[in-house]
Order: sequence, then structure tokens, then C-alpha cells
Amino acid sequence: MLPNEPRPPVDRIQPPAPEAGPPGCYRHPETATGISCTRCGHPICPLCMVPASVGFQCPECVSGGHAQVRQATTRYGGALTADGALVTKVLVGLNVVVFVLAAYVLKPWLVQDWSLFSAGRDIPGGPGGVADGPGQWYRLLTATFLHVQLWHVGVNMLALWWTGPVLEAALGRLRFLALYLVSGLAGSAFAFLIAGNLMNSVGASGAIYGLFGATVVMQIRNRGPLGPVMALLVFNLILTFSAAGVIDWRAHLGGLVVGALTATGLMFAPRERRGLVQGLTVAGAAAVVLAMVLIGMARYGA
Repeated sequence: MLPNEPRPPVDRIQPPAPEAGPPGCYRHPETATGISCTRCGHPICPLCMVPASVGFQCPECVSGGHAQVRQATTRYGGALTADGALVTKVLVGLNVVVFVLAAYVLKPWLVQDWSLFSAGRDIPGGPGGVADGPGQWYRLLTATFLHVQLWHVGVNMLALWWTGPVLEAALGRLRFLALYLVSGLAGSAFAFLIAGNLMNSVGASGAIYGLFGATVVMQIRNRGPLGPVMALLVFNLILTFSAAGVIDWRAHLGGLVVGALTATGLMFAPRERRGLVQGLTVAGAAAVVLAMVLIGMARYGA
């Protein structure tokens, strides 16, 4: 600057800008930090840092990421579990416990009160049992857990153990249990519909045949080998109809048909509407059971 050049006013001289420090955490502004979320870029302090595969993320991005992660499911929409055969084990245990009680501890009372007994209005003393009205309809379910011969419970439980874990692992616990129960109830309801004027039967065979039918449907759905399960099914059907006086073919047939139809709805449901279709399938199976009972009541009840 030349000696005679005018100087600028003192009040117009700008002081140097202070050096900017690290930004404050977006949740704790008073805490300076040099770390940013690798997803959204927000500055985060040590209290808010969540370790990620690369760097750190903020709590909001972590919670949002978890919300977007789809939960792993079985092939047909059930929840994955550590023990894929828990329901099967519980069902086997219940059948065995009831067998011991019925055969050795409470034999007269339990067999009489839990069996699928029905006597229509044309029978002296009738109607009785299932034909007597809704107060006795519990027999449709309790009879499916009741066995009085060792060979009977043994054969049924072996069949349940052979088919149950595979279906339970594919369907998930809730869907598998629903399939088992509606198959058993359908077997009881169909037996009542056909022979409710005078009948008395026990056993889980209706539910077991429902699992047979479901296994066939699953093999078709998965394009797996049908030979082994079809051979087992045909053998059991031949045995059923060749000993019709001892084995209740009506319960077997009812459980087989409704079990196969229910499995079709559960396994062929479109992925985008799977929950709705599967729920309607089970509800429809329950409606069929109720319809058979009501028609049977019209035929045999008071």
C-alpha cells in the first residue's frame, strides 16, 4: 500500500473466522463426534453407535432395517422353529397318556364318556351320545385321542411318527396342528353322518389318514416320489375295507378326503395371499365338519 493511499475504516476490517469443530451427535448435540452413520450420514456419538458390517449405524437406521427384513418361514408359510417335530411329539404323548388312562386306570369311565358313541331317536333310550345334541359333540374330538388296545395305539402312533415330522416341518406348527385336528374331526363327523343311528368307535385313524392324504398332496406339490406313500395308503385302505366290521372305514375315509383337501389349500395357496387362502381353507374344512354333524343331527337327533 502506498504511503498516501487511504486506509479502510477500522470498523470494516473482518476478523478471521474461527475454525469449525466436529459436529454434534444428532441425538446428543452437546457431544461432538467425528463418526457418521454409514446409511443416513447423521453424526453419532459413542452412545448411539451400533456396529454394522461396515462402520457404524444410528439406532433409527438399525430399527428400520430390522423392520424391512422378512422373517424366515417354512415352505408353506409357517414359522421356523428349533424343533420341527414338537407338535408331533406332543400328539404322540397325549395319545399314549390317554391310552394308559383308558386301558389301565380309568377304563370304564373314560371309554364310555370319550368314545364316539351315538344312538339315534329310533334306538330305545335314544337319542344318546353325539345324537343327543351339542352337549355331547365333544366326543367327535375326544374319540380321536382314545385307544383301548395296545396294537391300535401302536400302529397309529407309528404312522403319526412317520408322517408327522415331515409335514410339520413343511407347514409349521400351527398349520400342521390345524390339519391334524380338522382331519380327525372330519373322520368322526363322517362316521356320525353315515352310522350315527347306532355306533361306537375310538381311535386317531381319521387324523392319521388325513396326514396320509396331506403327504400325497405334498409329494405332488414338490414333484417328489409318490410310490412309497401311495403303497402305504393303498395297503391301509385294503386293510380298512377288508376288516370293515372291526375298523371304522367311515372315519378313515372322512379324514383322508378332508385332510387331502385341506392340505391342497395350505400347500397350493399363492404366496401373495397365502395367509388369507390358508385361513379360509381351514375355516372351510371346519364348516364341512359342522355341516356333516348338523345333517347327522337332522337324521338321528331329537
